Amino acid sequence: MPIQWTKEVEKYKEELVKDLQDLVQIPSVLDEAEATSEAPLGPHIKEALDWMLEKGSGDGFTVKNVENLAGHIEAGEGEDLLGILCHVDVVPAGEGWTYPPFEGKVENNRLYARGAIDDKGPTIAAYYSLKIVKNLGIPFTKRVRMIIGTDEESNWRCVSHYFEQEEMPSIGFAPDADFPVINAEKGLMDFDLIFHSAKQSEERSSLELHSFRSGERYNMVPDFARAVLTPYRDQTYLLQEFEEYLKAADLTGEYFIESGELTIDLHGKSAHAMEPDDGKNAGLHLLSFLSNFKLDGRAKAFCEFAAANLHKDSRGNTLGIAGKDEVSGDLTMNAGKIRYSQDEAFIGLNVRYPVTYDMDNAITALASRMKEAGIEIANKKDAKPHHVDGDDPFIQTLLKVYEDQTGDKGKLLAIGGGTYARSLEKGVAFGALFPGKEDVAHQKDEYIELDDLFKATAIYAQAIYELACKK
Repeated sequence: MPIQWTKEVEKYKEELVKDLQDLVQIPSVLDEAEATSEAPLGPHIKEALDWMLEKGSGDGFTVKNVENLAGHIEAGEGEDLLGILCHVDVVPAGEGWTYPPFEGKVENNRLYARGAIDDKGPTIAAYYSLKIVKNLGIPFTKRVRMIIGTDEESNWRCVSHYFEQEEMPSIGFAPDADFPVINAEKGLMDFDLIFHSAKQSEERSSLELHSFRSGERYNMVPDFARAVLTPYRDQTYLLQEFEEYLKAADLTGEYFIESGELTIDLHGKSAHAMEPDDGKNAGLHLLSFLSNFKLDGRAKAFCEFAAANLHKDSRGNTLGIAGKDEVSGDLTMNAGKIRYSQDEAFIGLNVRYPVTYDMDNAITALASRMKEAGIEIANKKDAKPHHVDGDDPFIQTLLKVYEDQTGDKGKLLAIGGGTYARSLEKGVAFGALFPGKEDVAHQKDEYIELDDLFKATAIYAQAIYELACKK
């Protein structure tokens, strides 16, 4: 008689939700200021990794901590290794939450927390799927290893270090994106546009920009921006225009004056950088607004560049780097970090480019154009695109499992996000967001629907059975 995976998951529902609440209550945001040799990415990230490994050890799995940057939880036996690649770090919470971001409040059959869908909810689903298969006493024909990363939202130091020390799975999936199966991931490039010089206007400015700050991560649309200025002329008009701008753009903001300096704050909407148009970039909105006024020369060049080349252009058209292909769609671009002061002026971009796009050639050409404008491209980081043939039996098995558990037709997808799947030669992303559901990763009031959490657990359990238990 076939195993009823949904019924098996029902036996663990309360325990599963409680464990997810415990895990999301750990604010595992990268904190290099508090990093130590024992906690290289900060104490809370280590706490989250320890929590997972202690949970695995307590349930009878084989566990290993790889120098506090990653770890694994393993079951089964055999030469072949199936990897399930998860992460327990999260992006900063940001502002404007209805529910406490690190509590795990359950309401309306949803669990709200930073990391609920990215990636602690799917991580717990994957863990319980392995636990269910193990507890059923089903013999394994392969080893199954949950690999727990801790730096997925930043620089991937975790998996890089892990695979320098540990075995590479022959096949694997990352429960860190969408169902049915994602077999193509765009290339990911971060770089800074550093502003070195600007012509000074002979005309006296009416506004001096002292500092500007927006965004903390390249892979998030900033939801807050602050500018500190000195107005040399009547500021009433400026503030009236600011209020009109907020109204027209459907944004909120405020301002205050202290010791002759004017501080303007603008609130946007956060979103994952894979689709910047899902958010409202507070930094670019505020720079665009300021570009309409007579700023000092250096600030004028900075604001006008952002307004003309980046604001409301998430596809890189104005910069001349736009591109698309049939496999993975449009190139996207997000201005995730913006800084301006006496000592620095830069805009940090996150570009996600199609599988067949020649990013090396594009960035070389862009660097040449930027140099003419006194702008340097620096701090470049590039992760090449990833693509696995959709006809591979491994992928076809995952599609079958998805169809068995949902009754829906499985299909192959491409995404702009980067998952740990690209760490493997034959790795794909596999859930846990279902088709048609709102993607709230990296947004305020992030949540996972409990019914979807349980359904994903059943899918992962059958996937483990099909891939690592059948002969």
